[in-house]
Amino acid sequence: MTQHIVKMIDHTLLKADATKADIIKLVEEAKEYSFASVCVNPTWVGTAAQMLADTPEVKVCTVIGFPLGASTPETKAFETKNAIENGAEEVDMVINIAALRDHDDELVERDIRAVVEAAKGNALTKVIIETCLLTNEEKVRACELAVKAGADYVKTSTGFSTGGATVEDIQLMRETVGPEIGVKASGGVRSREDALAMVEAGATRIGASSGVAISKGELSISNY
Repeated sequence: MTQHIVKMIDHTLLKADATKADIIKLVEEAKEYSFASVCVNPTWVGTAAQMLADTPEVKVCTVIGFPLGASTPETKAFETKNAIENGAEEVDMVINIAALRDHDDELVERDIRAVVEAAKGNALTKVIIETCLLTNEEKVRACELAVKAGADYVKTSTGFSTGGATVEDIQLMRETVGPEIGVKASGGVRSREDALAMVEAGATRIGASSGVAISKGELSISNY
Protein backbone atom coordinates (compact mmCIF):
# COMPACT_ATOMS: atom_id res chain seq x y z
CA MET A 1 0.00 0.00 0.00
CA THR A 2 2.83 2.40 0.82
CA GLN A 3 4.39 1.97 -2.63
CA HIS A 4 0.97 2.54 -4.18
CA ILE A 5 0.72 5.84 -2.29
CA VAL A 6 4.23 6.87 -3.32
CA LYS A 7 3.30 6.50 -6.99
CA MET A 8 0.45 8.98 -6.44
CA ILE A 9 2.57 11.80 -4.99
CA ASP A 10 3.28 15.06 -6.80
CA HIS A 11 6.53 15.96 -5.00
CA THR A 12 6.11 19.70 -4.58
CA LEU A 13 8.19 22.81 -4.00
CA LEU A 14 6.46 26.10 -4.77
CA LYS A 15 8.04 28.48 -2.27
CA ALA A 16 9.07 31.82 -3.74
CA ASP A 17 12.57 31.56 -2.26
CA ALA A 18 13.33 28.04 -3.53
CA THR A 19 16.77 28.04 -5.13
CA LYS A 20 18.10 25.95 -8.00
CA ALA A 21 19.83 23.73 -5.47
CA ASP A 22 16.47 23.15 -3.77
CA ILE A 23 14.85 22.21 -7.08
CA ILE A 24 17.70 19.85 -7.95
CA LYS A 25 17.26 18.12 -4.59
CA LEU A 26 13.49 17.85 -5.17
CA VAL A 27 13.96 16.25 -8.57
CA GLU A 28 16.62 13.86 -7.31
CA GLU A 29 14.27 12.74 -4.54
CA ALA A 30 11.47 12.24 -7.05
CA LYS A 31 13.72 10.05 -9.17
CA GLU A 32 14.87 8.05 -6.14
CA TYR A 33 11.36 7.39 -4.84
CA SER A 34 9.58 7.20 -8.22
CA PHE A 35 6.97 9.81 -7.36
CA ALA A 36 4.26 10.60 -9.91
CA SER A 37 5.71 14.02 -10.64
CA VAL A 38 7.62 17.00 -9.41
CA CYS A 39 5.51 20.14 -9.08
CA VAL A 40 7.49 23.36 -9.44
CA ASN A 41 6.88 26.97 -10.36
CA PRO A 42 7.02 27.74 -14.10
CA THR A 43 10.49 29.26 -13.89
CA TRP A 44 11.89 25.84 -12.91
CA VAL A 45 10.07 23.70 -15.49
CA GLY A 46 13.00 23.65 -17.90
CA THR A 47 15.43 22.61 -15.16
CA ALA A 48 13.16 19.81 -14.00
CA ALA A 49 12.49 18.62 -17.55
CA GLN A 50 16.21 18.40 -18.32
CA MET A 51 16.87 16.41 -15.15
CA LEU A 52 13.98 14.03 -15.83
CA ALA A 53 14.74 13.44 -19.51
CA ASP A 54 15.92 9.92 -18.67
CA THR A 55 13.14 9.26 -16.14
CA PRO A 56 9.89 9.43 -18.15
CA GLU A 57 7.83 7.81 -15.37
CA VAL A 58 8.29 10.97 -13.25
CA LYS A 59 6.36 13.80 -14.89
CA VAL A 60 7.00 17.54 -14.78
CA CYS A 61 4.09 19.42 -13.23
CA THR A 62 3.72 23.17 -12.85
CA VAL A 63 1.16 25.71 -11.65
CA ILE A 64 -0.85 28.25 -13.63
CA GLY A 65 -2.39 31.47 -12.30
CA PHE A 66 -0.82 30.56 -8.99
CA PRO A 67 -1.65 31.07 -6.17
CA LEU A 68 -4.53 33.58 -6.48
CA GLY A 69 -6.20 32.52 -9.73
CA ALA A 70 -6.93 36.16 -10.47
CA SER A 71 -5.29 36.49 -13.90
CA THR A 72 -7.34 36.39 -17.09
CA PRO A 73 -8.18 33.24 -19.09
CA GLU A 74 -5.96 34.52 -21.89
CA THR A 75 -3.02 34.96 -19.52
CA LYS A 76 -3.51 31.48 -18.09
CA ALA A 77 -3.65 30.01 -21.60
CA PHE A 78 -0.39 31.71 -22.55
CA GLU A 79 1.25 30.58 -19.32
CA THR A 80 0.12 27.02 -20.03
CA LYS A 81 1.50 26.99 -23.58
CA ASN A 82 4.79 28.45 -22.40
CA ALA A 83 5.11 25.87 -19.62
CA ILE A 84 4.46 23.03 -22.07
CA GLU A 85 7.06 24.43 -24.48
CA ASN A 86 9.52 24.31 -21.57
CA GLY A 87 8.69 20.69 -20.76
CA ALA A 88 5.63 20.62 -18.51
CA GLU A 89 3.49 17.49 -18.79
CA GLU A 90 0.89 18.41 -16.17
CA VAL A 91 -0.54 21.83 -15.26
CA ASP A 92 -2.36 22.71 -12.04
CA MET A 93 -4.40 25.87 -12.63
CA VAL A 94 -6.16 28.01 -10.02
CA ILE A 95 -9.71 28.99 -10.88
CA ASN A 96 -11.04 32.54 -10.73
CA ILE A 97 -12.27 32.19 -7.15
CA ALA A 98 -13.96 35.59 -7.03
CA ALA A 99 -15.93 34.82 -10.20
CA LEU A 100 -17.16 31.57 -8.67
CA ARG A 101 -18.29 33.34 -5.52
CA ASP A 102 -20.01 35.98 -7.67
CA HIS A 103 -21.91 33.18 -9.48
CA ASP A 104 -20.24 34.12 -12.74
CA ASP A 105 -20.11 30.51 -13.83
CA GLU A 106 -19.60 31.45 -17.49
CA LEU A 107 -16.29 33.13 -16.64
CA VAL A 108 -15.16 30.27 -14.41
CA GLU A 109 -15.86 27.72 -17.13
CA ARG A 110 -14.16 29.86 -19.77
CA ASP A 111 -11.18 30.29 -17.44
CA ILE A 112 -10.78 26.53 -17.00
CA ARG A 113 -11.48 25.73 -20.63
CA ALA A 114 -8.76 28.17 -21.77
CA VAL A 115 -6.17 26.11 -19.91
CA VAL A 116 -7.67 22.76 -20.93
CA GLU A 117 -7.56 23.73 -24.60
CA ALA A 118 -4.05 25.17 -24.33
CA ALA A 119 -2.86 21.91 -22.76
CA LYS A 120 -4.88 19.52 -24.91
CA GLY A 121 -2.86 16.64 -26.25
CA ASN A 122 0.28 17.73 -24.40
CA ALA A 123 -0.45 17.94 -20.68
CA LEU A 124 -2.97 16.90 -18.05
CA THR A 125 -5.00 19.71 -16.50
CA LYS A 126 -5.74 19.82 -12.78
CA VAL A 127 -8.13 22.48 -11.47
CA ILE A 128 -7.40 23.99 -8.06
CA ILE A 129 -10.63 25.21 -6.48
CA GLU A 130 -9.17 26.43 -3.12
CA THR A 131 -11.69 24.63 -0.92
CA CYS A 132 -10.84 26.58 2.25
CA LEU A 133 -12.40 29.71 0.73
CA LEU A 134 -15.60 28.06 -0.51
CA THR A 135 -18.92 26.83 0.82
CA ASN A 136 -19.94 23.28 0.02
CA GLU A 137 -22.30 24.59 -2.66
CA GLU A 138 -19.44 26.52 -4.25
CA LYS A 139 -17.15 23.48 -4.08
CA VAL A 140 -19.73 21.39 -5.90
CA ARG A 141 -20.30 24.07 -8.53
CA ALA A 142 -16.55 24.48 -9.08
CA CYS A 143 -16.13 20.74 -9.58
CA GLU A 144 -19.08 20.59 -11.98
CA LEU A 145 -17.63 23.44 -14.03
CA ALA A 146 -14.22 21.74 -14.15
CA VAL A 147 -15.81 18.55 -15.48
CA LYS A 148 -17.86 20.54 -18.00
CA ALA A 149 -14.73 22.32 -19.22
CA GLY A 150 -12.92 19.03 -19.81
CA ALA A 151 -10.38 19.01 -16.96
CA ASP A 152 -8.59 15.80 -16.00
CA TYR A 153 -8.50 16.44 -12.24
CA VAL A 154 -9.99 18.63 -9.55
CA LYS A 155 -7.68 19.65 -6.74
CA THR A 156 -8.36 21.01 -3.26
CA SER A 157 -5.81 23.68 -2.55
CA THR A 158 -2.80 25.80 -3.41
CA GLY A 159 -1.29 25.32 0.04
CA PHE A 160 -0.91 29.10 0.22
CA SER A 161 -4.33 30.11 1.56
CA THR A 162 -6.09 29.59 4.89
CA GLY A 163 -6.27 25.79 4.81
CA GLY A 164 -5.57 22.63 2.90
CA ALA A 165 -7.15 19.30 2.06
CA THR A 166 -9.68 17.61 4.31
CA VAL A 167 -11.18 14.15 4.10
CA GLU A 168 -14.65 15.69 3.94
CA ASP A 169 -13.73 17.86 0.95
CA ILE A 170 -12.18 14.93 -0.90
CA GLN A 171 -15.34 12.89 -0.32
CA LEU A 172 -17.53 15.74 -1.58
CA MET A 173 -15.36 16.30 -4.64
CA ARG A 174 -15.30 12.61 -5.51
CA GLU A 175 -19.09 12.37 -5.14
CA THR A 176 -19.47 15.39 -7.42
CA VAL A 177 -17.12 14.42 -10.26
CA GLY A 178 -17.83 10.68 -10.25
CA PRO A 179 -15.30 7.91 -10.90
CA GLU A 180 -13.81 9.11 -14.19
CA ILE A 181 -12.13 12.37 -13.08
CA GLY A 182 -9.02 12.49 -10.88
CA VAL A 183 -9.15 14.11 -7.44
CA LYS A 184 -5.97 15.60 -5.98
CA ALA A 185 -5.55 16.30 -2.27
CA SER A 186 -3.01 19.01 -1.53
CA GLY A 187 -2.16 21.21 1.40
CA GLY A 188 -1.44 19.77 4.83
CA VAL A 189 -0.84 16.15 3.80
CA ARG A 190 2.19 15.58 6.00
CA SER A 191 2.24 11.89 6.92
CA ARG A 192 1.52 8.44 5.56
CA GLU A 193 -1.64 8.36 7.65
CA ASP A 194 -2.81 11.66 6.12
CA ALA A 195 -2.16 10.35 2.62
CA LEU A 196 -3.95 7.04 3.26
CA ALA A 197 -6.99 8.88 4.64
CA MET A 198 -7.17 11.04 1.52
CA VAL A 199 -6.90 8.04 -0.80
CA GLU A 200 -9.58 6.16 1.12
CA ALA A 201 -11.82 9.23 0.75
CA GLY A 202 -11.38 9.19 -3.03
CA ALA A 203 -8.12 10.98 -3.88
CA THR A 204 -6.11 9.62 -6.80
CA ARG A 205 -3.20 12.04 -6.49
CA ILE A 206 -1.48 13.63 -3.48
CA GLY A 207 0.24 17.00 -3.68
CA ALA A 208 2.85 17.32 -0.93
CA SER A 209 6.29 18.64 -0.15
CA SER A 210 6.44 15.79 2.36
CA GLY A 211 6.80 12.96 -0.15
CA VAL A 212 9.96 11.58 1.39
CA ALA A 213 8.49 11.66 4.91
CA ILE A 214 5.30 9.99 3.68
CA SER A 215 7.38 7.30 2.00
CA LYS A 216 9.34 6.67 5.19
CA GLY A 217 6.29 6.74 7.45
CA GLU A 218 7.51 9.91 9.18
CA LEU A 219 5.77 13.20 10.01
CA SER A 220 6.79 16.32 8.17
CA ILE A 221 6.54 19.87 9.54
CA SER A 222 5.71 21.25 6.10
CA ASN A 223 2.26 22.77 5.52
CA TYR A 224 2.04 21.91 1.82
